[in-house]
Amino acid sequence: MAYLDGFVLAVPTANKDKFIAHASTADAAFLDYGATRIFENWGANVTAGKTTDFLRAVDAKDDETVLFSWIEWPDKPTRDAAYAKVMAPDFDDERMDQTRNPMPFDGKRMIYGGFEPIVTHGAPGAGDYVQGFVVPVSTARREAYRAMAEGAWSIFEGYGATSLVEAWGDDVPEGKQTDFYRAVKAEPDETVVFSWITWPDRATCDAAGEKMKDDPAMQMPDDIPFDAKRMIWAGFEPVVVLVER
Repeated sequence: MAYLDGFVLAVPTANKDKFIAHASTADAAFLDYGATRIFENWGANVTAGKTTDFLRAVDAKDDETVLFSWIEWPDKPTRDAAYAKVMAPDFDDERMDQTRNPMPFDGKRMIYGGFEPIVTHGAPGAGDYVQGFVVPVSTARREAYRAMAEGAWSIFEGYGATSLVEAWGDDVPEGKQTDFYRAVKAEPDETVVFSWITWPDRATCDAAGEKMKDDPAMQMPDDIPFDAKRMIWAGFEPVVVLVER
């Protein structure tokens, strides 16, 4: 995995089937443009936090569900070429035409960005339960964060995790209404990290969470390279999974 696009969006809960149909069609175009794998994950355990959370990250309404999604690319040039094609004045692909395949959600509140994976282990299965995270990390302490995340994988794997990805913000734009920086109240000297852990099912994830509370190896060190109070996380279930043919 060489490059990622990460997304968080709010979809009217009543539009779940419409979203699945829309994403299945539009996302297939990205596979044709060079993407290797796409996951669209529907909120299953998204709760309000004291300081930050996924709900506020996209100004979700009471009748909306939050999604945590990503597109994987072989490298950044392939990704950039794909977006250049999509943004070209003569671009014409009915799968991504808003008149023929309109988005069943408010795209103005979707947050997105490009991320460079710095820790990768395992591979998510199509039906795996996803724990998604967005983390504000001190830019100067990138290596300390990477080392901490790398060291944690053996613990997560021991509890049954199937994959872990930590991706460092590389091309993360500021938005007019919402963005990844606002989502975690990132400070000027911080970089946003987009990450996930996958599990065979939610039951395994929940059981692991309970065990980790009493695991000394999971206790945070005093000098962690990020503000855990501003980290956001939640549980999601894949509703669209596409893999290169």
